[in-house]
Amino acid sequence: MARENAMQLTHANFQNPGARLMPLPYNTPLMAKITFLGAAGTVTGSKYLVEAAGKRLLVDCGLFEGTRELRQRNWERLTIDPATIDWVLLTHAHIDHTGYLPRLVRDGFRGPIFSNPATADLCQLLLPDSAHLQEEDAHYAAQKGYSRHKPPLPLYTLEESQNALRQFRPIPRAGDFKISPEFSARPHDAGHILGSSWIELAITENGKQTLVVFSGDIGRYDQPILKDPESPARADYVLCESTYGDRDHPAGNVADELADVINRTAKRGGAVVIPAFAVGRTQTLLYYLRQLEEQGRIPRLPTYVDSPMAISVTSLYEKHQEDHDLDFTAAEKQGHHDPLNVHEVHMTRTVEDSKKINDVVSPCIIISASGMITGGRILHHLARRLPDSRSSVLIVGYQGEGTGGRALLDGAKYLKIHGEEVPVRAQIVEISQLSAHAGRSELLRWLSGFQAPPRQLFLVHGEPTGLNGLRDAVAQKFHWPVTIPEYKQTVDLG
Repeated sequence: MARENAMQLTHANFQNPGARLMPLPYNTPLMAKITFLGAAGTVTGSKYLVEAAGKRLLVDCGLFEGTRELRQRNWERLTIDPATIDWVLLTHAHIDHTGYLPRLVRDGFRGPIFSNPATADLCQLLLPDSAHLQEEDAHYAAQKGYSRHKPPLPLYTLEESQNALRQFRPIPRAGDFKISPEFSARPHDAGHILGSSWIELAITENGKQTLVVFSGDIGRYDQPILKDPESPARADYVLCESTYGDRDHPAGNVADELADVINRTAKRGGAVVIPAFAVGRTQTLLYYLRQLEEQGRIPRLPTYVDSPMAISVTSLYEKHQEDHDLDFTAAEKQGHHDPLNVHEVHMTRTVEDSKKINDVVSPCIIISASGMITGGRILHHLARRLPDSRSSVLIVGYQGEGTGGRALLDGAKYLKIHGEEVPVRAQIVEISQLSAHAGRSELLRWLSGFQAPPRQLFLVHGEPTGLNGLRDAVAQKFHWPVTIPEYKQTVDLG
């Protein structure tokens, strides 16, 4: 109990150093609680602090992305001292679920970071890449003088990302994993990206067990490469993502639409530029492109995968066969081709090779990160191709508020890239069926697995339209109690 009182004093002092504090009496009943430190009222920044019996577990530790206001949250100190967090548990590797880890470690977190092997492998690529991009963007801003900060600094460095990676510890892909007497986790396939899981977390306090389900990001059903999401059967409390909670993805055929864009653009003599997440989206695109080439439905164009990370991730998709669905496994076993390798593919790892793509004047396909057009090599390709009316920019995933991708979808006539206004003359095309996030009907399908209603459903990881849309759909279909938590809100799990 002394440790618990000490922790509560530390917590309170961290929030308000000038306050006069009294320790809690020994007979004060303890209750598990959760604090929404991210992805509350917005899509990114997933961080959920769970506290029980004086112990602290952080589920996910992601970066905020999108508007300047959201990104500014990454620079603010957490409402608790990172040194008082005992463990971190990850649902999957995307940066909005893991990208704050180097900052957390830099600020004092010293505990283990638990993830399955595929997620750990991906983070070995994603976290250093995130650090590199931030260092690169800070350096470029200093050169061009367009930052408000003097000098511009990265949120964290490459060395700090490596420090965080040293604290990773493996957990099983499935089955129970006991973290401590207070916490036991069981991961399940989420079908979102390689290694993605939703997690059952059993919390034990005062002899009472509470079961909380964290959805992470739920993927699509009947999609290539990965297994379908498993559905939960029971929980006292559920945190469910709501990225597309207000709508379903269009019912069109992905292969047909992709072939149409490529053929029309090639006929005009332009380039198809695809901002694509290095994890998941790039591999799905390569799978479809290979199929379309094999079927003779598109010309065999030079295809540039201009993302060192995406190239390495593709190898990991081939390595971790435990996540492959039956169709992908069957294609691999055919042996006569690699299902993730188009005929004339160019994997451009170096900056020099990336720059050479600017010299390509014949029809081609360029796949590069970042997927929301918030940084990375895609900005250089867009600066070169957006003014060209023969070319197309293909948007194939969710575009957060305040991102370059959202601006293009909203009809922007100019896109600010590296401090300059670039005219938008290329055709902007969206294929939202390629999203790796479940649509509203798919989220309801996932929730339909519960054998009994949870005591409370918390809707997270969504913008207001998505959150409100899913809340209304759940109320109509299930009649469950639904809460949309606020940023930094704490809820007792009593």
